[in-house]
Amino acid sequence: DHNRAEYEFRVMQKAMKQDQSVPKEEKVKLTCTDRLPAYLTSVVMMGFMISVTFAIVFGVILYRISIKAALHISTYPAARSNIRATVKTTAAIINLIVIIILDEIYAAIARWLTILEVPKTDKSFEERLIFKTFILKFVNAFTPIVYLAFFRGRLVGRPGNYLYVVGSYRMEECAHAGCLMELCIQLCITMLGKQLIQNNLFEIGIPKLKKLLRKRKSEVTSLQEEEVKILKRYEKDHFLGPFAGINPEYMEMIIQFGMVTLFVASFPLAPLFALLNNIIEIRLDAKKFVMELRRPIAAKAKDIGIWYNLLRGLSKVAVIVNAFVIAFTSDFIPRLVYQYAYSPDSTMHGFVNHTLSYFNVSDFQKGTAPLEPMHLHYKVQICRYKDYREPPWSSTPYDLSKEFWAILAVRLAFVIVFQNVVMLMSDFVDWLIPDIPKDISLQIHKEKILMVELFMKEEQGKRLAVQDNHNQETCTSPSSDDQSPSRPRSHSVIHSKASW
Repeated sequence: DHNRAEYEFRVMQKAMKQDQSVPKEEKVKLTCTDRLPAYLTSVVMMGFMISVTFAIVFGVILYRISIKAALHISTYPAARSNIRATVKTTAAIINLIVIIILDEIYAAIARWLTILEVPKTDKSFEERLIFKTFILKFVNAFTPIVYLAFFRGRLVGRPGNYLYVVGSYRMEECAHAGCLMELCIQLCITMLGKQLIQNNLFEIGIPKLKKLLRKRKSEVTSLQEEEVKILKRYEKDHFLGPFAGINPEYMEMIIQFGMVTLFVASFPLAPLFALLNNIIEIRLDAKKFVMELRRPIAAKAKDIGIWYNLLRGLSKVAVIVNAFVIAFTSDFIPRLVYQYAYSPDSTMHGFVNHTLSYFNVSDFQKGTAPLEPMHLHYKVQICRYKDYREPPWSSTPYDLSKEFWAILAVRLAFVIVFQNVVMLMSDFVDWLIPDIPKDISLQIHKEKILMVELFMKEEQGKRLAVQDNHNQETCTSPSSDDQSPSRPRSHSVIHSKASW
């Protein structure tokens, strides 16, 4: 792999500065010290961008809290009828718009940071760019989903000791059935929106828009039209958009793979939607590469490179995430524990009552108690709320109960068992199904044998040719006796005269 021109230019600049102090026989190269400012800039900027993503998610949380409070105090019956559905849908759409906008910004920032680091080779440049882009886009796409799956509803406190943010805003809670439905809505809108808008409409619209702009810039007069008509095919193709590589296509598939695998337990239709999207996108990409972009330069590749490591890492993380979704986000474990540990008849009868704790309304903080429910026609002293806590008459009121710790232990045990079982099954399937089919591996083995035999024949032919040449040279060269100098002709004539 050859060095990049930017790297050679930086090395030349460094060599010119150190011309007097560095010996000529020592080769100049960029060290970690030279790249330290660029590395620090990358770390700071990556942290800042991730913080921006967290801040936007927190802003959407405040939006949900404020809109829900505004709709609750609204006097319009239509506004109060579907408060939860309205808040969930609008918040998911806002998250989708923010994700699409930040994706484009993060891609440009990742390229800029990679250029600052001045990688030595094109392969190193591409791997660093892919890693930065993946980290930023992954955090951008999955932060709202992770919040809904693992944090929402667990940071609210309890009656009499609620958690407030920004003054008087109470942290949002899950619905009575849990946060799984809202997580499903968020995943559905995010996945379908990204695939429809970002992956399909952008891929069709942006190349066509660029092509239209180039056509308007290159408008010609009637006299020049004749010259344009006689342009050759490759000259016309030059007006098409430049080929920017297939890394964006890989990135789309990686994010889609994460959507499908990480939270498939909460959105089982994700693989179906991904399949339909890929069927459509194959045709759209084919049309884009053939008609809208210039022909790419063919290059050999051993494999898909760093993308394989990202896919393998995502598949490992997906097992753990799905285990936590099943254990902590759904009611699967609490129902299981109640049925086999607390139910008197091993059924689900009484499960809802088991999940509710007692609270004395006199323990409300001043100004936080709800209005008196006058329609009940009696004073309320004890209310119920969903949590596993001790009752107010116990020795440790409102502390976490034994049931909570028992369910937590079962949840953690389920995560460990689920992860190991799935990992063992995946390793078994990986061992059972080889990467290369047996018939193909046999053909590859035969091909190697034929190549070795051909190589040996060529070497043997070369040896025979060299030996034949040596023998011919030996046969044509004079012997040692023949090489002795012959007597002069005059001497033989004189000798014959003397004998007379």
